[in-house]
Formats: sequence, structure tokens, C-alpha cells
Amino acid sequence: MAISRLIARPLLSTLFVYGGYHAVKSPDALVAKARRVTDRLVPLAKAQGIPIPEDPATLVRINGAVQVGAAAMLATGRAPRTSAAVLAASLVPTTVAGHPFWEDSDRAARAQNKMQVAKNLSLLGGLLLAAVDTEGKPGVAWRARRVARDARRQARHLAHDAKLEARLAARSIR
Repeated sequence: MAISRLIARPLLSTLFVYGGYHAVKSPDALVAKARRVTDRLVPLAKAQGIPIPEDPATLVRINGAVQVGAAAMLATGRAPRTSAAVLAASLVPTTVAGHPFWEDSDRAARAQNKMQVAKNLSLLGGLLLAAVDTEGKPGVAWRARRVARDARRQARHLAHDAKLEARLAARSIR
């Protein structure tokens, strides 16, 4: 693993460990903000048949636990692409619920929430990069293209050899 990944992954994970831990430990401080999102998402999930708790405090705790777990996995390099994608997915509703600058009438509060949204967008960018980082190894798409190219080449060679064999067989019959 490159030294940059060894340093960057734990640094990228710190905010999620910190925030997730506090969400699990004391969700009551976040429930009012979370209600903005949970009141809309829970009915949608239920309509799709997804079993999901309706209590916002439970959902805040679950989100916090997911963030701590995925951040720990990212920091230690265990399934880093999957854990980065999970963190990115959990960051979106967290940002929408926690920093609704469009609802603030106070200029200072609006500016503060805009700054937090910008910070979270920066984190989202880093997480998306981490989610697609193959560490210099070929990705699945490259491997699939390579297999298809090799199969086409093999088919051309087999067809060419078959034509040669057919010509030889035709000559030997005469």
C-alpha cells in the first residue's frame, strides 16, 4: 500500500468515527434535525417493503454505528472501496438533515451551514475517490475488456487454423 493511502484513509475516517460515536452515544441532540429526513425516508422505505425503524433516535444511532464501522474499515484498509461508498451514502442524508442552510433566516447561521455543506461536499469527493481507487491494480471493467479482447483474438486464431486444416484436408482428398 502506498504511504499516501496509509495516511489518507485514517485521516478521511476521523470525522466519521467522531461524529458516529457521538450519534450513537447521545442521539437526542440530533433527533430534531434528523426528523427532516426520517419523516420523508421512512414512508418511502416502508412502501418498498424495507423493514426500517420509525423512531428517529434509533435511525440516528444506526447511522452513527454504520459510520463508525465503515470508517474503521476504511482507516484500516479493510474493504476500503466498499466502506468509502457506504460512508459517502451515509453522508448525504446526514448533510441534508444537519445543515439545511436554505431554511435559515439568520445570515450567520446560514453562512455556518453553507460552510458545513461545503466541507461535507469536499468529504464526499474524497470518499468517491477512495471508492473507485483500485490501488494501481486493474479494475473489474478493465479485466472484463481484457478477457473479451483475448477471446476475440483466440477466436480469430482458431478460425484461421480451421481454414488451414480444411485446405489441407481438401488437398489430401484429391
